[in-house]
Amino acid sequence: MRKSAVRELYMVGTLYVLAAGVLASSAAGADNDLMSAARRIFRPIPSIVPAVKDNPITHEKVTLGKTLFFDPRLSASEVISCNTCHNLGTGGVDAGPTSVGHRWQLGSRRAPTVYNAVFNVAQFWDGRAADLKAQAEGPVQASVEMNATPVHVVDTLNSMAEYIVMFSKAFPSDATPVTFENFAKAIEAFEATLITPAAPFDQYLEGDAYALSDRQKAGLKLFIEKGCSSCHNGINVGGQDYFAFGAVERPAASLLPRNDKGRFAVTKMPSDEYVFRSAPLRNVALRPPYFHSGQVWSLKEAVGVMSETQLGAKLSDTEKDDIVAFLNSLTGQLPKIDYPILPTRTDTTPKPSVHK
Repeated sequence: MRKSAVRELYMVGTLYVLAAGVLASSAAGADNDLMSAARRIFRPIPSIVPAVKDNPITHEKVTLGKTLFFDPRLSASEVISCNTCHNLGTGGVDAGPTSVGHRWQLGSRRAPTVYNAVFNVAQFWDGRAADLKAQAEGPVQASVEMNATPVHVVDTLNSMAEYIVMFSKAFPSDATPVTFENFAKAIEAFEATLITPAAPFDQYLEGDAYALSDRQKAGLKLFIEKGCSSCHNGINVGGQDYFAFGAVERPAASLLPRNDKGRFAVTKMPSDEYVFRSAPLRNVALRPPYFHSGQVWSLKEAVGVMSETQLGAKLSDTEKDDIVAFLNSLTGQLPKIDYPILPTRTDTTPKPSVHK
């Protein structure tokens, strides 16, 4: 081969290597830009249990709260527990569009997940409970849910010596440890431990560029650029503020029932009609159906509904698939929960009631 030909081949090879290097550098730069943008919008779930206001988290309180969470005898029928509607084995929610409560009554909204709920700005779809303690006091008294009263709860707990001991250990400075307020505080302490760190997205936010696949990165980029992150941001990828459902285009009546005006029921402000707290998207792939009405069973369909009703954007199938891939990266490590052995009822424990 002539020297000139060899030289030409060498030059072509060198240019190829240089071009490949430029492309690799460009790709790395784009990855760094995406990671930097994500870090400005989101935060990783911590690996330690967060503190809650006015309720120090202790082992004794968490143990008590976990027991209460699984005890159906706190309901009037004695068949419904917190775990009935917030099943820790199915993403912290139950199986249907709306929960089945006392005497087979159907609730009006999809049960929100209890996982990572401690990071939400407030509890329930309309934010009517300021914290997990206030949230714990609601369903147990709701006629459509557990249909009990504070008196029933306290009488049930006081009827079992093991519960009295557990409350004394959890609230050692209280002269009367077994109270409805302490019942709620114990459940709040347990629910604060229900965090799911170490999702692939968390690892990505912490600097591991390989924690997400190329498709998941493409979905993250779309999630930011299309505007999804304007509502779904922060540590819980949502749950931080309130927004109108149907900001651009009103969704179908099955998804947005006219008789449920959302946050308006709390504030009575006309501007809050059909306004709801943005759904936290952590572990969202684990808990269909979607929306407060629980009428969409496919995550891909939910992405399409949100893009059209909230952003006025019609996504392609590929774009929806990319965003769904990103949403799958939000599934974290769920805590291992052993079902507790509940205290044994006594002759003084209130009997079940299904007729009231």
